[in-house]
Amino acid sequence: MIITRTPFRISFAGGGSDLKEYYLNHGGAVVSVSIDKYVYLSAHPYFFKDGFLLKYSQHEHVDDVEKISHRIIKQVFKDYSMQGIDFNSSADIPSGTGLGSSSAFTVGLINLCNSYKSLYMGKEDIAKLASELEIEKLGEPIGKQDQYACAVGGLNFIEFNPDETVGIEKIIMKKDKLLELGKNLLMFYTGSTRSASEILQKQKQSLLDNTAKVENLHKMVNLAKDLRKELLNNNPDAMGEILHTGWMYKKELNSMSSNEIIDHYYDLAIQNGALGGKVLGAGGGGFLLFYVKEENRSNVRNALKDLRELDFKFDFTGTALIYYN
Repeated sequence: MIITRTPFRISFAGGGSDLKEYYLNHGGAVVSVSIDKYVYLSAHPYFFKDGFLLKYSQHEHVDDVEKISHRIIKQVFKDYSMQGIDFNSSADIPSGTGLGSSSAFTVGLINLCNSYKSLYMGKEDIAKLASELEIEKLGEPIGKQDQYACAVGGLNFIEFNPDETVGIEKIIMKKDKLLELGKNLLMFYTGSTRSASEILQKQKQSLLDNTAKVENLHKMVNLAKDLRKELLNNNPDAMGEILHTGWMYKKELNSMSSNEIIDHYYDLAIQNGALGGKVLGAGGGGFLLFYVKEENRSNVRNALKDLRELDFKFDFTGTALIYYN
């Protein structure tokens, strides 16, 4: 039995600049952090050596890898020549909520197969392989910040260069300021999930067709660079204004990012003391994130009492092998 654990992530600024349609021409950058909510994947030799027993949100029992319905499992198992596997997946958070669950799954699965095959691969190499698999082989209209954030873990400034290289800089803060940052971030579940692919596909097309949208994304990249600077200078309160400004840019970039319900709760939070916030991921549903100083947290929580709050902490490990027998 082998078990891997891979964290989900929160993206603070620069989201969308990790799309190939943008960074190949301009270079992209994001600031993100992994959190202590995980996807757990396990593999065990299956009794029927030529078959596959797969348990995730669905159950599959097949005798040929080509018959596997789950596209990511099928592709990774083919690439690693996996056979006779009893596979199980469980997660702390449902998919489609803006926390990078699909890429966390891919990263964790590659880590799992490497361990099963007694192969070593560094975390950045796992992220690179996961990106290539999702974007190139499976044709998903997504970027590649999630794969790196989930694989490496921690609070990072990640750059996406036109030559396809990726640079990762750890953002180091004083311990008390890092704790303050974490405590001032409140996250609420809107009660709905959505397909990031549909939203990102529209965003990709807008980057090809609309110069104004590209200029908008330039501003979002600059926000990521500003946030990096402020956090390195141990100024967590800069997060509020940067989140708010980025959310305004994001809604201009893609109208599918928000809706009446999201706007209602966002406005409520701001009226009750939140300094800024955003919808996580591609938008349209999932989790709302707010930066709220201590004296206003109870006001914001009361104003958003109809939504479920998710308590979380930062993760600094990234994808990990947590059991090997």
